[in-house]
Amino acid sequence: MAGVGVRPYWELTFDADGDVNPRQRDALLSGVVRERLTDVVVFSHGWNNDRSMATRLYSRVFEPFPELLVDGRARLGYVGVLWPALRFTDEPIPDFDPSPQARSAALSEAAAGPALRAPMRQQLAAVFPGRELVLQRITQLLAERPDARSAFDEFARLVRELISVPEDSPDLRFATDSGDGTPGMLTDDALEVCEVFTAALRSAGAGVWPGEAVDAERMPLFGGGLTRLWNGAHELLRQGGYYAMKRRAGTVGQLGLGPVLGGLADAAPALRVHLAGHSFGGRLVSYALRGMPRDNRSVKSVTLLQGAFSHYAFTARLPYDEARSGALNGMQQRIDGPLVACHSVHDEALGTFYPLASKLAGDSASFLGLFDRWGAIGFDGIQAVDGARRIRLGEAVPTTGCVSVDASAVVRRGAPPAGAHSDICHPELARVITEAGRIGRG
Repeated sequence: MAGVGVRPYWELTFDADGDVNPRQRDALLSGVVRERLTDVVVFSHGWNNDRSMATRLYSRVFEPFPELLVDGRARLGYVGVLWPALRFTDEPIPDFDPSPQARSAALSEAAAGPALRAPMRQQLAAVFPGRELVLQRITQLLAERPDARSAFDEFARLVRELISVPEDSPDLRFATDSGDGTPGMLTDDALEVCEVFTAALRSAGAGVWPGEAVDAERMPLFGGGLTRLWNGAHELLRQGGYYAMKRRAGTVGQLGLGPVLGGLADAAPALRVHLAGHSFGGRLVSYALRGMPRDNRSVKSVTLLQGAFSHYAFTARLPYDEARSGALNGMQQRIDGPLVACHSVHDEALGTFYPLASKLAGDSASFLGLFDRWGAIGFDGIQAVDGARRIRLGEAVPTTGCVSVDASAVVRRGAPPAGAHSDICHPELARVITEAGRIGRG
């Protein structure tokens, strides 16, 4: 495949309902047999929606692997999962930085306010088809920034309408990580939600989108009164879109990738499969465990890079409600090897915004307790699982069980508000994946 340097390489493309491209699936099933592979790494991107960007990501992630195969008997193949995710086009990503001219243009645009640019409108229109009138009004409100409570109420209603799904959509089954419910950001008082997000942006050093350092003299908040809260409204739109992608990642994983893994085991029973994913891609490959046949023992490792889902997803007893378990409780037992979660304290997207966006409507958790209850696995690792171990990057990865790897030493670059969330292209992380699966290690 052009753009990816490793061979053999395949792609698996899924639609929003989890249906796989049958031609690509069949090419993979026949290819692993033809190439007589011993191992295959299946990697899923997070919220990249552009195919060329996802391909570039896979090329960088897979690049170190050949040199890490110390056992010459290993025959390794690579699979890149492509699913219809959403990335805000004005969000800076490490190793994908725009040119100086593009950065200057973005800075000038940011000074005009938290408007919805044409590239982002196109992304949203593609991901949420049939909502053109809703997007038109959202764009108008962000451009005008009315100093009125009613405008924020309308904006929140429009965001809910934009990301809503039909009652018969499979996405409804994958809305939350632990229990049913709707995030409070979509149901609570709209003005209060926008105020919280505005404060969080300022705290993260991103008072003005997109991701530039706060400079009160050059870029003050846009006027007084309620006008200053439209940055928070823009963030509500962003987090609403990511909530929809969170649902979709579960759909594609369980209904799409899971069955493909079953077919892969049937085609090549001796093949050792290693799943890995970034951000919502980590959620996708984790839900694939729930969607594959129960007797499938081909998955030898799962590695999550800055996983954007609950740190309690795999627990048998939620600390705040011991009568309930995490949505993926016991799924780690379907891995014939370790479940590894790399996490970093430099990930602002997961350390600040994920808990704020995940809090369910009616939840009584205080602001101080919010990060414990609604924390992300990519920020502080796997929580509340008996026997789970915690190590630092560079230490030997255990061969079984749940393992949290503190990758803060290398996952540290990135502008606000996302921070280091996408800083995952490092040889050290590739080594974690190979060690977790004992790929090419005799």
